[in-house]
Amino acid sequence: MGRLVSLLLFLCAATGGSSFDVTTSPPTLRVKENEGVDMSCSYTADFGADVRMEWRFVNSKGSTHYVLFDKKITEPYANRVNIFSSTNLRFSKVTRQDNGEYFCDVSSSSSPTKNSKVALTVLVPPSVPKCGIPQTVTTNTYVTLTCHDPDSSPPPTYNWYKGTTLLPADPSKNVAFKNATYKLDSKTGMLVFPSVTKMDTGEYYCEVSNDAGPSQSCKSVKMEVRDINTGGIVAGVIFGLLLLGVLIGGLWYANKKGYLPLKSESSKQQSAAYQPPSMYAGGGGEEDNGEFKQKSSFVV
Repeated sequence: MGRLVSLLLFLCAATGGSSFDVTTSPPTLRVKENEGVDMSCSYTADFGADVRMEWRFVNSKGSTHYVLFDKKITEPYANRVNIFSSTNLRFSKVTRQDNGEYFCDVSSSSSPTKNSKVALTVLVPPSVPKCGIPQTVTTNTYVTLTCHDPDSSPPPTYNWYKGTTLLPADPSKNVAFKNATYKLDSKTGMLVFPSVTKMDTGEYYCEVSNDAGPSQSCKSVKMEVRDINTGGIVAGVIFGLLLLGVLIGGLWYANKKGYLPLKSESSKQQSAAYQPPSMYAGGGGEEDNGEFKQKSSFVV
C-alpha cells in the first residue's frame, strides 16, 4: 500500500509539478461606460526568473492591440490605464471601444507562452435606431425593413411593431399570426416579407433594447402595398405608340412637301468648295492650265 501511495505522489509531481499556470480575475467584467475597472493576472513560480508578461486586447472583429508591452503601457492607453503590483491593469475609465477580451500572456525560457483572459463588456444604453421602411411597395414582391443601432452594448434585441402590435419573432408559433409570411431576425433587426400582400399594409416601427438602459425606437412609417397599375402601363404604351405615329407622319408629310432637303442637293452643296486662284495667274484672271508662262522680262 505504501509503495502505491508513493507511486501516486510521484506521478502527481511529474505531471502537475511544473504546470506553468496563468490566472486572471475576474474572468468576466460588466462595467458602465466611463467607469473604472481593474484586471489582475498571476502566474506560478515555475516560469522562472526570466519571465515575460504582456497584456493583449482582442476586439469583437478580431483585431489585436497590446495594452502592456515590454513592461510599459502602450500609447493608445497611456492616458487612462496604469499598471499596479507589476502584473495588474487599472482602467481609470472604459469606453465602448474597449469591448472585447484581454489576454495575459506569460512566457519564459522554461516555458512557451501560456495565457488566461478577462472578457470585458462595456454597458452602453440603446440609442435611437436607424430604420429603413419603404412607403410604397408592390404586391407579391420581396420587401425588407431594416433597423440598426450601432452603439448599444451588449448588442441589443430588435423588436418590430405593426401599429401597436408586437410582431412575434416566429409567427408560426402564434395563432393570431398563423397566416403571416414575414421573417424577423431579432439579432440583426431585419424584417423580411418574401411576397408582400395588401394585408401587410400598415404603420411599422422598430424598438431596440438591452440591459444597460431604457429601450429606444424609431418613428413609425406607413408602408402601403399596392397592386401593379396595369391600366397605367397600357395607357403609357398606347400614348407612346401614338406619339411615334405622329412623328413618322410628320416626317412623311414634310418630305412630301419638300420641306426636307433632297439627298442629291445636299451632296452637291457638300462637294462645292472654294478654289483659290493659281499662284501663277495674272491680274486679269486668265487660266494658265498649270503651264509656266513668262508675263514680263527683266534685265540685270
